[in-house]
Amino acid sequence: MTDNSHRSFAFAEVARKFLPRTDDGAEIIAMRPLDRLRLIHRPRLELLPEPILEPPPRKSGLGEKLVDMGILRPEDLLAARKARAGTALRLGDVLLARGFVTPYTLARALAKVYDTTLVDLRRDPPDVRLIDAVGLDACLRLGFVPWKRVGDTTIIACACPDRFARIRSGLPESFGACRMVVAQGNEIDAALVSLRHRRMVTQAETRVAEDMSCRTWDTVGAARLWLTLAGAVALVLLTAPTAAWAMLTGWAILTLIVNTGVKLAAAVIHTRRHRHAAPIRVVGPHDPRRRPVVSILVPLYREREIAGRLVKRLERLTYPRELLDICLIVEEDDTLTQETLSNARLPAWMRQITVPRGGVRTKPRALNFALDFARGTIIGVYDAEDAPDADQIDRIVARFAEAPPRVACLQGMLDYYNARTNWLSRCFTIEYATWFRIVLPGMEKMGFAVPLGGTTLFFRRGVLEQLGGWDAHNVTEDADLGIRLARLGYTTELVETVTKEEANCRVWPWIKQRSRWIKGYAMTYGVHMRDPRRLWRELGARRFWGVQIVFLGTLSHLILAPVLWSYWLLAFGLPHPLAEVMPGWVVWAMFATFLTAEAINIAVGMIAVSTPGRRFLKLWVPTLHVYFPLASLAALKGLGEIVRKPFFWDKTQHGHDDLVEETLAKFSPAPVQTAQVIPISSRS
Repeated sequence: MTDNSHRSFAFAEVARKFLPRTDDGAEIIAMRPLDRLRLIHRPRLELLPEPILEPPPRKSGLGEKLVDMGILRPEDLLAARKARAGTALRLGDVLLARGFVTPYTLARALAKVYDTTLVDLRRDPPDVRLIDAVGLDACLRLGFVPWKRVGDTTIIACACPDRFARIRSGLPESFGACRMVVAQGNEIDAALVSLRHRRMVTQAETRVAEDMSCRTWDTVGAARLWLTLAGAVALVLLTAPTAAWAMLTGWAILTLIVNTGVKLAAAVIHTRRHRHAAPIRVVGPHDPRRRPVVSILVPLYREREIAGRLVKRLERLTYPRELLDICLIVEEDDTLTQETLSNARLPAWMRQITVPRGGVRTKPRALNFALDFARGTIIGVYDAEDAPDADQIDRIVARFAEAPPRVACLQGMLDYYNARTNWLSRCFTIEYATWFRIVLPGMEKMGFAVPLGGTTLFFRRGVLEQLGGWDAHNVTEDADLGIRLARLGYTTELVETVTKEEANCRVWPWIKQRSRWIKGYAMTYGVHMRDPRRLWRELGARRFWGVQIVFLGTLSHLILAPVLWSYWLLAFGLPHPLAEVMPGWVVWAMFATFLTAEAINIAVGMIAVSTPGRRFLKLWVPTLHVYFPLASLAALKGLGEIVRKPFFWDKTQHGHDDLVEETLAKFSPAPVQTAQVIPISSRS
């Protein structure tokens, strides 16, 4: 054998090792052996084939190729093309969403259509140095990865070959000639996470600008502040108890009056609005307008009881499956939820996104990580126990289509499906009905910044990314995001669509959940009040004072509520620190204020539950007087955690109260095609 023969044999062996194979042993790369050899051994430059700088002309389309390969039936192709009409979707997106093809068969067909190669990134990972040269964000955004460097040629693995020209235009000049190959979208994402997960985790934890984030929270400074305030109050109480009680009482009554006044104004607005309410137009299933892809992010953590039911509830959504992108987000070490999802048989339009370990473990960090993999131009958020209205996404899309660009967020209404469980769940349901049906819509109409709820939120993706997503260190990331939206001049609207959740119906879990909210409110207020003058400039006077009412007023009312309770001692003829110095008319004025506030709270609660299926709660509205003191206990726990563990996420466990399926009978289930669980992503 000559030297050249030995050299050719060696190159062929290298090529054989270099090229991955399918599970059945066949070589994936569809190139002639001579071309394959010349990519590696280049003794004569003039013998090299021209690199594929543009996708070559297609002999037949993707649909026809899949039919020719025996993978797709002609009638399924016709149905997919009909569903694609009027949208910006690729045919592959529709085929995947409907379960007509798997990611592998789609990628194999794309490789044949574009007369190029299908590579297996699991067996032959990309070169991480090439990824760094391009930039992680570009790879995630366009669904590609620079795979290999062979001589002067860089091989680019794409999930969407039609994007190759756009991808190539953004590549560094040092890449030289570029050859396109095809890879599955979920493999591209998985490879990026595997090779650059630390950078992605850091980015998820630091998306929000430092001056707008509580990650720079000074725990020592907060401890000193609380100790100073507590010491000052104690000193004044010891040296001048009468003056101290008078000041605390005055502030407590002021916050009570302001909070009650806002609630009363919101109730008046609610009554007038419903008297002249216009019907909401919904985009129907055959509306000719082009509808966007909507990505729904659903963070899950240790959800054995709830995860399987969640999939069934989301399957009731009527929005077209090919336009839905449901991302179920789980933590890397949460094997419980991962196992539950693997047994749930996810539809092809649902996928699991696994979040690597990081410095904190919070819901907003998980949302930030998943945002990079979402396909939609509208980003929604659900909780694990949510059961949304079937037509909810249709309503959201309809409103975004009509709303001006400054409307960046739509907030749905929350309700509970287990209101009859016990007294605590009834009171929780009344409280949420008041908040979401009356107070929040009223604040929106009054021009205040709206503190968002944690679920049934929908954003314009561009605005969400402009804001830096969620603050990963804030345990009430929703309320914080509402204020940051307002600071940039955007608004939030409340939409008449309901998501049902599981009310926390056990006392200690209720206190833990509420303490997390109160801690987050305090930290959010502290972050945004770092520079009050800047906050005033960005929000304007009305919204600035709205922030003071919502955050400072709420915190003050919860902390100082025991001061007001102490005046019950006067009613029973017991001694009180101010009993001897308060004129009689002051005592009567105070009791009149208390009774008026209580009457307004009861009236607003009655209005809030005057809806079908909730009227039975009217009898329980007066008992809120006993319910709200629990929040003061939660406030003490939450404010204590600000000093000890400010970023600790006290997880609320769900699934203790089984959902009665009759409560969801009004939803019309939609048939879906099921497919295998596909981690990370399935771009086509």
